Amino acid sequence: MIGRLTGRLDWKGTDQVLLDVNGVGYVVYCSDRTIAALPPVKTPVALWTEMLVREDLLQLFGFMTVQEREWHRLLTSVQGIGAKGSLAILGALGPDGVARAIALGDANAVKAAPGVGPKIAQRVVLELKGKAPAMMMMDAEGADPLIEPSDTKGAAAPTPAPAARDGLAAAQAEALSALSNLGYAPTDAARAVAEAAGEAQDTAGLIRAALKRLAPGDR
Repeated sequence: MIGRLTGRLDWKGTDQVLLDVNGVGYVVYCSDRTIAALPPVKTPVALWTEMLVREDLLQLFGFMTVQEREWHRLLTSVQGIGAKGSLAILGALGPDGVARAIALGDANAVKAAPGVGPKIAQRVVLELKGKAPAMMMMDAEGADPLIEPSDTKGAAAPTPAPAARDGLAAAQAEALSALSNLGYAPTDAARAVAEAAGEAQDTAGLIRAALKRLAPGDR
């Protein structure tokens, strides 16, 4: 299994790149969003990768962050979503946009991806809704979503003691960390989480309720 490649970007196409790693050229399929974010040709680049292995097929898919790769894995676990469908969704929304859409149950946002119909979009939201909170707490640079997130951006409260993790304070801290990782300002995130505490007590519920309050129309 090839999990990460670091080398020189030799060529960029519309849906794939060629990465030279010590003289070996790897064709890596990427979303259009990822390709647009890559540096110019002939410069060093690193990509997290996922390998698709079938009897008659061997393909590599590349991502800028571990978070994006993990969403790819989750998306392709949904029936009807193949690797190309996953890249289309990630290309249209980005990993943070996917997290928000699924947490909010917004199938219309998922449906905006090319080639994704309403039934499949609804299936994606329903099947992955329970995964969104943990993925949102995952550090964009690749932290394990099962590990308690640290306060690297100054927005989240300190990680609570193990004995308090089931309490509201722990859920609020985790929700704040997730919103911080999505780029929301500390004051906006804290206000939304505080308001959401009136209708939710668990991390997933707090995140969903806070995101609704942070939606552009509610600001």
